[in-house]
Amino acid sequence: MSTDTVRRCPALFLTAPASHQGKTTLTAGLARYHRDQGRTVRVFKTGPDFLDPYILERASGNPVYSLDLWMTGEADCRRRLYEAAADADLILIEGSMGLFDGTPSSADLAQTFGVPVLAVIDATGMAQTFAAVAHGLESFRPGLPFYGVLANRVASARHAEMLLEALPPALRCLGTVMREDAMTLPERHLGLVQAQEIGDLERRLQTAAVQIADTELTALPPAVEFQPAPIVPVPPLLSGVRIAIARDKAFSFIYPANLELLAALRAELVFFSPLADEPLPPADAVYLPGGYPELHLAALSANLRTKTDLQAHVAAGKPLYAECGGMLYLLDALTDKAGHRGALLGLLPGSATLHGRLAGLGLQSVELNGETLRGHTFHYSSLQTPLAPLTHAQRASGTAPGEAVYRHGSVLASYLHTYFPSNPTAAAGLFLP
Repeated sequence: MSTDTVRRCPALFLTAPASHQGKTTLTAGLARYHRDQGRTVRVFKTGPDFLDPYILERASGNPVYSLDLWMTGEADCRRRLYEAAADADLILIEGSMGLFDGTPSSADLAQTFGVPVLAVIDATGMAQTFAAVAHGLESFRPGLPFYGVLANRVASARHAEMLLEALPPALRCLGTVMREDAMTLPERHLGLVQAQEIGDLERRLQTAAVQIADTELTALPPAVEFQPAPIVPVPPLLSGVRIAIARDKAFSFIYPANLELLAALRAELVFFSPLADEPLPPADAVYLPGGYPELHLAALSANLRTKTDLQAHVAAGKPLYAECGGMLYLLDALTDKAGHRGALLGLLPGSATLHGRLAGLGLQSVELNGETLRGHTFHYSSLQTPLAPLTHAQRASGTAPGEAVYRHGSVLASYLHTYFPSNPTAAAGLFLP
């Protein structure tokens, strides 16, 4: 499957004309189908995302990494694809939003690495217009390696005939997937419900795999040549540093690449659950990632052991780094969408309120101590605090100000979710006094 310089592996890029077309369900179903055939499947997710990768990991049985030409960088993308091609029988990449949405877009990523593009189109309420949408996606950008289309949520055999009859002869449809509630993945305000919260996830994945079995996707896609990328050594900047990381249903928005980078920096990683009111393990620094504290407000408000330990950690002047939901947990209080208010850690002055619409979205970078970290923001809450920001992040595009970053004693916090491998030196600095 590989040579000394180039590795070849069948690969497919699943995209759509918009969000909510069923990309994740069908990518997961495709991964599970080929895994059930005894193949090693590696799946990647385009852009910043914490929720879809957990579903795709369960489907494929392998960790799912983010690929983004801006946030993770082309070299990081190239290295991860090259490493996956070493032992994979199939590489799948799930796009984000629509094929051409965003800067950079899914199309940019697919074209950069020459991965064939399959467009998943929700055919609900559509007949011959399906062909027009498919033709537009296929022809909009010359040079894009377009592989074909897949009709999703098809109502009947007659509906399938109507969808296909107007397709140009050269535009391949690899199948029609019937509407099936039993495989639909549940959603909430930040996207899909977390994999660990879907009690019948295995049944849903197997149902999706059965649907895939009735399409031409049972055959492997064309092999793609993946080029090597230089490996940059990571200095042991966190040698001897023990980092306690919150990880449970309330705090789960963690890139696998972030944990791997901390380990490469030679940090010792230990985990604890604020939701279970676990004691804070002995640690030199704490990492509170994003998640859903608003869904567990009563429990987090009542849990005193974790609260007392985190307060003692900060009182001792030890670093605590918090992102988005982790930052909300630090506040005096949080109010959920239903108007329920809970008292929280009181380590960051102020309060926050959940809203019914997005309050922050997009790729951003932040400069700290002369080093720049890249990441993204995606939240439905607003923060009220008397603190003056230490600095502000900068948007990857546009002129509006980015997220505020707050420093309060040994606490550093922001709505920004950072991608640690974008700058290992800056990442290490988050956990050092």
